[in-house]
Amino acid sequence: MPYLPLADSSILSGMEIFEEYANAFLLMLPTLAISMVVLIVFIILSRFADKWAATVASKFVDDSSLQNLAGTVAGVVLVVIGVFAAATILFPGLQAGDLVAVLGLSSVAIGFAFKDIFQNFLAGILLLMQRPFVVGDQIEVTDYSGTVEHINIRSTSLRSFDGQLIVIPNADIYSSAITVNTSEDVRRSVFETGIGYGEDIDTGREVIREAVKKCDLVLDEPEPVVVVTGHGDSSVDFAIAYWTESTKRDETLARDQVATAIKYALDEAGIEIPYPYRTVEFFDMSKKND
Repeated sequence: MPYLPLADSSILSGMEIFEEYANAFLLMLPTLAISMVVLIVFIILSRFADKWAATVASKFVDDSSLQNLAGTVAGVVLVVIGVFAAATILFPGLQAGDLVAVLGLSSVAIGFAFKDIFQNFLAGILLLMQRPFVVGDQIEVTDYSGTVEHINIRSTSLRSFDGQLIVIPNADIYSSAITVNTSEDVRRSVFETGIGYGEDIDTGREVIREAVKKCDLVLDEPEPVVVVTGHGDSSVDFAIAYWTESTKRDETLARDQVATAIKYALDEAGIEIPYPYRTVEFFDMSKKND
């Protein structure tokens, strides 16, 4: 038998190893195909479970965001079950406890890699459960304000008052102060104006109060309140507190009505709304040294 060089022996050993791996893969291919089919079936079922859970939740809660949350949870649970089932088929000796341990170790690395995603996910669940605001509310958060259009697991979408779409991560919202302007049906606004020092304060107060009460968007109850807030450089200053519907539209239009009505009412009553006055004194510097 002829002697084979070392290089030829190593090549033969490499071919044998490759053939062994190829044969093992071919033997495992049916099992791999079955596990993939099982996983795909569970993924498809998760889509139906998502819609079904959302439909069932709609019978108990009116909030569409909570309905979507129920559907998302149902879908995720089915996908996780599918992963466990596929892994069990692919590795018959694998126990559920072993798989949980592997997932537990992997979750540490995954947690660091996707920290922001998990923060937004958890914040989204807490926002949907605690419901500090709902879809349709007008809110102010950080430097943004607008109407809530959608709340999902990752982010909250606002439509600003100038029509722009603002998408804010839920983690930012959950960790920030939020002003919910429409949490109540009505809200109070304050408008400031002033009258001249030569005018009668009580007469000016009554003229302003009656003018504000006649505004269509100002509510009759609680009644407008007019108080003196200070003595300015050129005027006695008033703060007029009045109540309107809580939406931004009503608040803005009511402010326009109030400002216009007060101006016309004071003009009609002959009460001055003064301009800032400045007194200029002239000195003859040539006589300063006399």
